[in-house]
Amino acid sequence: MLSRTLLVTTAFLLPVAACAQDEAAVPPHTTTTASGELIIRDRSPAGSVSLHQGPEGVVIRIEADGLPADARNQWHGVHLHSIGDCSSEDFTSSAGHINPSGRQHGLLNPEGPDNADLPNLWVDGDGAIRAEVYTTRVSLEGSDTLPALLDADGSALVIHAGSDDQTSQPIGGAGARIACAVITTP
Repeated sequence: MLSRTLLVTTAFLLPVAACAQDEAAVPPHTTTTASGELIIRDRSPAGSVSLHQGPEGVVIRIEADGLPADARNQWHGVHLHSIGDCSSEDFTSSAGHINPSGRQHGLLNPEGPDNADLPNLWVDGDGAIRAEVYTTRVSLEGSDTLPALLDADGSALVIHAGSDDQTSQPIGGAGARIACAVITTP
């Protein structure tokens, strides 16, 4: 049986109605959605990532099934990486975190968080994730103060093998990369 889990791990989560895009507030040239196919190391599809630009941040929905057996029934770090490339076997082609602010890693770090930091995700016993998180530290097209996810070299969402402790450098001890999605426009 597939369990459905909604992670409520940050003060930035909003009711569904509050996440609706106010069309009048967004200039017509602004990209308001992006997406990506989540793949695991054997290159098989595992799910999808959808991103929706709001007036002050981005809502990221992650839906995955069939994550590896050794990833089940545990928390996993998830981050936004600076290059939209999941081609290498270990997903390191996505480079490091998006972090033009130069802040330290971790949502709980007094010198952080960096722009790429997101709350941990739970993978259930069937290898599934159903989560929606919100961040105010990036935007789809960028702004004077926020880095763009859809810049010239793109970006990727990466899920790590272990939990992110949200304080230690450089990735909170989250370990190897086990899943990756290149973020693109629909």
